[in-house]
Amino acid sequence: MTQPAVRALIAEDEPLLAAALQQELARAWPALQVVATVGDGLSAVRQALALQPDVLFFDIRMPGQSGLDAAVELADAWPTDGPAGRPFPALVFVTAYDQYAVQAFEAQAVDYLLKPVQAARLQKTVQKLQLALASKAPAAIDLEATMAQLRHLLVAPGVAAPAPAAATAPATPAAGTPLTLIQASSGSQIHMVPVADVLYFEAADKYVRVLTAAREYLIRTPLKDLIGQLDTQVFWQIHRSTLVRASSITTVTRDEAGKLHLELAGRPEKLPVSRLYAHLFKAM
Repeated sequence: MTQPAVRALIAEDEPLLAAALQQELARAWPALQVVATVGDGLSAVRQALALQPDVLFFDIRMPGQSGLDAAVELADAWPTDGPAGRPFPALVFVTAYDQYAVQAFEAQAVDYLLKPVQAARLQKTVQKLQLALASKAPAAIDLEATMAQLRHLLVAPGVAAPAPAAATAPATPAAGTPLTLIQASSGSQIHMVPVADVLYFEAADKYVRVLTAAREYLIRTPLKDLIGQLDTQVFWQIHRSTLVRASSITTVTRDEAGKLHLELAGRPEKLPVSRLYAHLFKAM
């Protein structure tokens, strides 16, 4: 019985580089079928969910959403149950990063290609992909391994793109000292908000919402920058856009679709827990 063709999706915002990669792949892996080429992270997630390819080539820096963030979103949304469930695609990052940042990719066993893509290096990637696909790992195991790799890459030095300067930011603590006070806005006023009063932080458009039991404030500091200024034993990341005070978690529930949601003492809303951070609640 003839094996179905291996299918790939390329996400690259520079058309010439996308075309060059596709041409090199045609030479290195003639049987590979490129089912789509997209130019941004949002389209990459949408097309990958629709087409469910076997291999993804994601450029790291793309407009709107980075390749790394797109991979995280895709892993969270990937179907694993029922007839639609397929193993998570083998993931290759295409990057112009220097060797320092590339060490993070090597350490996490996520394959990568440096721009401009070299034929000899691509051939090694193809061999690695063919071996991985031949192993036919179960979908759940495959996805768990990918999510563990992505969690490490999200915090690896040099991998995340530097955030633009913030107009309104929390006070910067001394090196190694967790943030204790935040300058946050509410309407036309600036408030000094003790971090000890904060129950959770949530990224929203260009701002981060700061929620206490009684009020909501806004800051412009990106959530990625904020994470580095907070005690990670006190605030847990439960979603790419949400940090919560762990000691305030009262209940964690699983809905019929298998998604986790938690509640915090002093807040009425239920907060979703992404698949990427569900390992924090293994007892569930």
